[in-house]
Amino acid sequence: MSELVRSVVLRIVQFPEMVQVTETEKDGVITVEVRVAPDDMGRVIGRGGRVINAIRTIAKAGASKDNMKVFVEVL
Repeated sequence: MSELVRSVVLRIVQFPEMVQVTETEKDGVITVEVRVAPDDMGRVIGRGGRVINAIRTIAKAGASKDNMKVFVEVL
């Protein structure tokens, strides 16, 4: 799941070398934490949260085939 999120985020940001994606799993719930450069935070979140919501939708679609829940957080 983290690779899916990473590939989407890398195409959005201006400083791809600063992107860090970590994944933790506990009780069937996957948490993906995305860290980006401060200048890229607005690009990843998007106006009104549209971009991050789209990334979350893509991650949930990928996790649904394995009957998992996924949460994506931007830090």
